Amino acid sequence: MVLLSNLLTLLVSLIHIYILLLETTLWTHPAYGRKIFRMTEEFAQQTRLLAVNQGVYNGFLALGLLWGIWHPVPMVGQQVKLFFLGCVSFAGGAGALTVGRRVFWVQSVPAMVAGIAVVAWG
Repeated sequence: MVLLSNLLTLLVSLIHIYILLLETTLWTHPAYGRKIFRMTEEFAQQTRLLAVNQGVYNGFLALGLLWGIWHPVPMVGQQVKLFFLGCVSFAGGAGALTVGRRVFWVQSVPAMVAGIAVVAWG
């Protein structure tokens, strides 16, 4: 069951790696960043540097989750996973309030499910 909680945590990490790529390299691309965030080309260009900054933070979340999965001390790894999953859940809630409800479903719900699995199985 630890494997399942690690796989769920890995899924959340992969979501944030995707968000990192989306915000740092695909923000102004018409079929990715602009379409997903429903932006005009002008607005995407104006906010490009802000998006890069956001993307870097999502990368930190992904790295923290990976650190928790592969930490050599299982109890420490569990605590690290719970901390970063909590950060992701909170960030998704903030995104839901500021960007749209879809952010809650993409970020918070998977993080909460993974967090429950980590508490239940390690």
